Amino acid sequence: MLRDADLVSVDQEHLIHPLHHPSDHTEPIIYVRGCGATVEDVNGHRYTDGLSGLWNVNVGHGRAELAEAAAAQMKELAFFSAYVGSSNIPAIQLAERLIDLTNDEMQAVFFAPSGAEANEAAFKTARFYWKAAGKPEKVKVVARQEAYHGVTLQSMSATKMGAYWKMFEPRVPGFVHTQTCYPYRFQGARAGETIGQAAARELEETIIREGPDTVAAFIGEPIHGTGGVIYPTDDYWPLVREVCSRHKVLLIADEIVCGFGRTGKWFGLHHWKVKPDIVAFAKGVTSGYLPLGGMMVTKMVKEAMDSVSPADRWMHGGTYSAHPTCCAVALKNLEIIEREGLCERAEKMGARLHSGLMEAFANHPNAGDVRGGKGLLAAVEFVEDRATKQNFSGDLKVGPRLYADMKKRGVVTRVRPTAGTHPATGDILFLAPPLVVTEDEVDRLVSVASDAVKAVLNSR
Repeated sequence: MLRDADLVSVDQEHLIHPLHHPSDHTEPIIYVRGCGATVEDVNGHRYTDGLSGLWNVNVGHGRAELAEAAAAQMKELAFFSAYVGSSNIPAIQLAERLIDLTNDEMQAVFFAPSGAEANEAAFKTARFYWKAAGKPEKVKVVARQEAYHGVTLQSMSATKMGAYWKMFEPRVPGFVHTQTCYPYRFQGARAGETIGQAAARELEETIIREGPDTVAAFIGEPIHGTGGVIYPTDDYWPLVREVCSRHKVLLIADEIVCGFGRTGKWFGLHHWKVKPDIVAFAKGVTSGYLPLGGMMVTKMVKEAMDSVSPADRWMHGGTYSAHPTCCAVALKNLEIIEREGLCERAEKMGARLHSGLMEAFANHPNAGDVRGGKGLLAAVEFVEDRATKQNFSGDLKVGPRLYADMKKRGVVTRVRPTAGTHPATGDILFLAPPLVVTEDEVDRLVSVASDAVKAVLNSR
């Protein structure tokens, strides 16, 4: 049995982590168990999970039901290929269940092992759709500033966070970006325009500039996750839908973070009653208990996929698509979310979290923007000067120091460090705990965040 120090040494020597650099991995936390909204490390220290693992453990840690669902399916059929010509019962049942959760707005489902691969499938499907429609020149994808859609080469090209590009360029051609609906930082709104109207106008201008006959799709998260938990104005998404329809551009909703109760509804775009053409999903579909993602498409897109000759078929897939064990766990996970009313609970606890953050930070001289109010998805953006929105210097490492101080106080979450001068983002603290979080745990998240901010900013 390896000792704790040995575990760290072997980890540092042999395990490459996401966003790898040894300077950030000198004292890793090695987690060994979890229950509800609490996780425990190898040394017995307990932490409140302030980010649901990685925005995904929606039903909380330690759910024996999900382990039992996986074991039961493995005893029957752990895996078999789901390539065309074969299928399995959990995948069929899960596809039907997901379509039902969209209120039958979607028609069919493709399963992939992760969110990035879900977006890869969505991009390829958008191109396929227009080729099938006799418009092969429609290949470009418009994404947004501060977007995060994954870090495989194509999804990285849709992501608009420069640090993810730097050492991996050149990017995949055909991806262009437009300003997002970022009420706190948006530049260029005209007199009388809301930020939502201005952002939708810029999207339309981008499509026209590129040429509508060259643009296949627009992709966006209903509420940005990794990019900053950026909430749009309520008029934004209906206007985006109008722009996409007007220029015959497919609308891809990246629901990877927002889906399955995170925002208080099954899917984020349900808040604005907007119907996309393609939905990418992952994370909360299994609450992270097994890897699963995918995309859903409308009847229009499915009919295009079915209409081509066998020689022009949709030649996309993967070994683990429609993995029966992963699908069985997803079915049980969705059952738990519905049975325990976790969408409604996320709405209630999210309101408490947002109210607490507003009370703690609304008048704080360095809290530029407090975001939340739709489920358990919240953030506080910190700046050096509230009046000018001037960011802290990156050398001060305000975000990383907030993370470290909160960890010392028993809360683990994530931050996005300052990205430059305004209108670039400031230091952003994220809070998105499991949907089973208790009132006391919500209050503790706010209290620890408040104490950490005082400690870090008073020591500048």
